[in-house]
Amino acid sequence: MVANLKSLPRPYYSLEEYFALEKAGAARYEYWDGDIVCMSGGTPKHYILSGNIFYQIRQQLEGKNCQTYTEGIPIKTPKLPPYRYADMSVVCSESQFKNMRGIYALLNPLLVVEVLSSTTEEVDRNEKRIAYQALKSLQEYLLVAQNAPQITQYIRQGNFWMVKDYSDLSEVIELPSIKGLLSLAAVYNGVSFDATE
Repeated sequence: MVANLKSLPRPYYSLEEYFALEKAGAARYEYWDGDIVCMSGGTPKHYILSGNIFYQIRQQLEGKNCQTYTEGIPIKTPKLPPYRYADMSVVCSESQFKNMRGIYALLNPLLVVEVLSSTTEEVDRNEKRIAYQALKSLQEYLLVAQNAPQITQYIRQGNFWMVKDYSDLSEVIELPSIKGLLSLAAVYNGVSFDATE
């Protein structure tokens, strides 16, 4: 008889165990209230999309007082301690970090980008979005779909967040947080939309 994995008891991991695992190897993990989730590995589409977005934004920030970070830099999220890994983040001032047991977590991202997958979409749209939006520095959050041209943009408007969706490859998104632009055609360049992720 095969057991239902969801019905099996899950171990509870302490933060000490989590940090030990984080420092032990090259893989990245997120801590979710006693559970540890591996964030390493992705689909070829995920890497193409992340690379295309990073390239577009990095080019536009050349010569400005901004730093663009890839998925290797954790972002400290007080609402979901200790930190989260985004696919990309941008700081347009002096980058601030907190040393968390030997791991340096970014404190002041202005823009955060997540490339969605079937396993992360619900969390990226809900818990992680809320955690990022609690950061006073954050002005913009982008969610990028893999299976179709679809980008959701959250822009801070005082105490509220304005939401816009883009799905036409001819569209160009204004990024007010960095005074930049993001072309959907360039984001999805090299990505085919078939049934598999």
